[in-house]
Amino acid sequence: MAKRDKRSRLRGRRGGGWGSRKKHRSSGSRGGFGMAGTGKKAGQKRTLVMRHMPGYFGKHGFHSIYQEENDKIKVINLERINLKLADFEKEGRAKKTSEGIALNLEGYKVLGEGELNQKLIISAKSFSEKAKEKIAAKGGKALEN
Repeated sequence: MAKRDKRSRLRGRRGGGWGSRKKHRSSGSRGGFGMAGTGKKAGQKRTLVMRHMPGYFGKHGFHSIYQEENDKIKVINLERINLKLADFEKEGRAKKTSEGIALNLEGYKVLGEGELNQKLIISAKSFSEKAKEKIAAKGGKALEN
């Protein structure tokens, strides 16, 4: 004689094979989805999560990418200006004048790393003291806009 399957034997029993009626009711006993319930407490779960999921704990707030782009000041060194002078001319940022080469670096802060090869009249958002000295030593001008 064949054994009846488990489902049919459990028909009519309140617990359905799980013991108490309270257990295994529905999704309420699941505790959430995914990593729900890991918590931010010491112990095995925390160690496991920290090892395999870096960045899971801590603050992860919102920030506006548009505001960040506008607030960010680009920096450029004097030696980089020497290297990119031809590119600036193609872009229309640099023009040759009777006084020297006029360079418009709007939105940039000019730093004093490196040396200038020629006389430049640079207009930028701001300059470091070292950059101002080096530009003036070559006979150029540093104009803040």
